[in-house]
Amino acid sequence: MIVNQQAVYKILEEIKPATLVAATKYIDEKEIEELEKCGCFYYGENRVQAFLEKYEKYHGKGHWHFIGTLQTNKVKYIIDKVDLIHSVNSYSLIDELEKQASKRDIKIHILLQVNIANENSKHGFTIEEMNNVMVYIQKCSALIVDGLMMIPHIEAEQTRPYFQQTHELLHKLKRDFPHHPLKELSMGMSEDYHIALEEGATFVRIGRALFKDEQS
Repeated sequence: MIVNQQAVYKILEEIKPATLVAATKYIDEKEIEELEKCGCFYYGENRVQAFLEKYEKYHGKGHWHFIGTLQTNKVKYIIDKVDLIHSVNSYSLIDELEKQASKRDIKIHILLQVNIANENSKHGFTIEEMNNVMVYIQKCSALIVDGLMMIPHIEAEQTRPYFQQTHELLHKLKRDFPHHPLKELSMGMSEDYHIALEEGATFVRIGRALFKDEQS
């Protein structure tokens, strides 16, 4: 996979004022440097080991986000290396993030992953759980909840109501829990980011649409 420069420029322009988080799972640090040359400065990683390898080799000015499922035993390896964790989806992960951030005397910015469609096989808190989750986080002095993240596992044309519900939930939580920023919505990927933007996304996580095969 190589960076499709024209696609990157086009997407960066059309999503304004939202932020592009390039999903860099399938590219190395050299291609990430190419993304930076195009003006993309936020990179989302899914796997801890692959991220750590790129982190050591990349020396640019970009910012790292973690967007994949994060196991509690891997938190200590990335806690001081990423600006934002999008995928906080359990109480045990909240506890471990608080523990590791407190050890290092740092604040960690997080997004809470919402399973907005209540899919049994998917990660994330349900809408009904979110109030209790926010109350629980009140005791976590090292965690800053910047907002919500969601992944709808359905066809693009069916995603709009789920994006709408996530946006509405964010506003409710912001009203009820004013001590956290709660201003970011991470939703929308290559196939549905246009719809997500229309429904209030502030981060779009795009991978495939930014790249092309080396043969093409």
